[in-house]
Amino acid sequence: MGFIVPDLPIGHPDYGRAVPCECRKREMAARQLRSLQAISMVDSLRRLTFENFRAEPSHLPPDKQINLRRAYDTCVRFAERPEGWLLITGAYGCGKTHLAAAIANARLAVGQPVILMVVPDLLDHLRTAFGPQSELAYDDLFEQLRTAPLLILDDLGAHASTPWAQEKLFQLLNHRYNAQLPTVITTNQRLEELDPRLRSRLQDVGLVNHVLILAPDFRTGKASGQSELSSLHLHREQTFDAFDAQRSDLTAEQRANLREIVKRCLDYAEEPQGWLVLMGTYGSGKTHLAAAIANRYVERTRTDVMFVVVPDLLDHLRAAFNPQSNTPLDRRFDEVKRAPLLVLDDLGTESATPWAREKLFQLLNYRYTALLPTVITTSAEPKQIEPWLRTRMMDVNRCQYLAIIAPGYRGSQGQRAQPPRKGARR
Repeated sequence: MGFIVPDLPIGHPDYGRAVPCECRKREMAARQLRSLQAISMVDSLRRLTFENFRAEPSHLPPDKQINLRRAYDTCVRFAERPEGWLLITGAYGCGKTHLAAAIANARLAVGQPVILMVVPDLLDHLRTAFGPQSELAYDDLFEQLRTAPLLILDDLGAHASTPWAQEKLFQLLNHRYNAQLPTVITTNQRLEELDPRLRSRLQDVGLVNHVLILAPDFRTGKASGQSELSSLHLHREQTFDAFDAQRSDLTAEQRANLREIVKRCLDYAEEPQGWLVLMGTYGSGKTHLAAAIANRYVERTRTDVMFVVVPDLLDHLRAAFNPQSNTPLDRRFDEVKRAPLLVLDDLGTESATPWAREKLFQLLNYRYTALLPTVITTSAEPKQIEPWLRTRMMDVNRCQYLAIIAPGYRGSQGQRAQPPRKGARR
């Protein structure tokens, strides 16, 4: 019949009460799980698998390909052995949902139960569960979500942030956090924008593996956020191997100076610490060496680098004031401010408005104080640099200031005597 009466002593609270047998309990649990999976997104996302995910799309620059491949590999490993939490962040359309669904489909393929839900939909189902027509009572639904063998929550932060929604999400995720139950979360929000209680748990590196995808929106092909700003892909051929430090048109002193600067840049690329400033006239090789540092760093660490011309950076920041901008100013500015390695090319060529000076001060003061690796190129003499920036550039404890004394290379006799080369320098 599926029910048994346990042999309990007289006076026990459950004496004489029929309870489900183990077979019945398993059947009830399976039925509840089927009901829950019926409202899950898994069936509608069956097409999203690891096999049809483009981990290294040809339209991306090499640094973004490396980042996306690393995210893909991390998700594959999690699907093979779900342990702890996996947090996938990135811009709209970068592939977060595809990878989350691929994890779900991989687990289902080996017979393991998975619940995948968009966070706003999950909250709607919880609200509906209070109604008398709901197939799953609220308590049963919430318990299934809390204890699911693998729970995947897509688009955390896309929900209306009411006190009730915050409370339910905290209860759900706090239980799974304390029980260390496998959980995958995707979001395009910055962690600072989430409920502080959730943020503190998502920042627990002992449990949470955070994967940041830097690829642009696959749906539109338009880059957003950091990927739109960085122009390192335009400088992929500017490497140390392609740099000529033995120019025939140089004096012995100029050649020695250039060789020493190349060596210092190579050392910095291997272990970026503090700031490195390259000062020289137009065409002396500053941009080439800065790009070479960035390309070597990407090749060695497989970490993204922000490479941006200063006037272009300020244009992007101004554009972020537009209410139609996909990326608000604070987020765009934060992406530059916190980049693992930032290359600012052509400092000093920007329009020196009070607003531009303020933004550059905020950016560079933060990176100086935080000791974040930063490469700056400029053709301005020290006396032409703003005093607040000049004092930081000349701080020998935090900055290497390298002055290239060689004249411009483009159009010089030495360049005309050379066969055409890849990787023009500035």
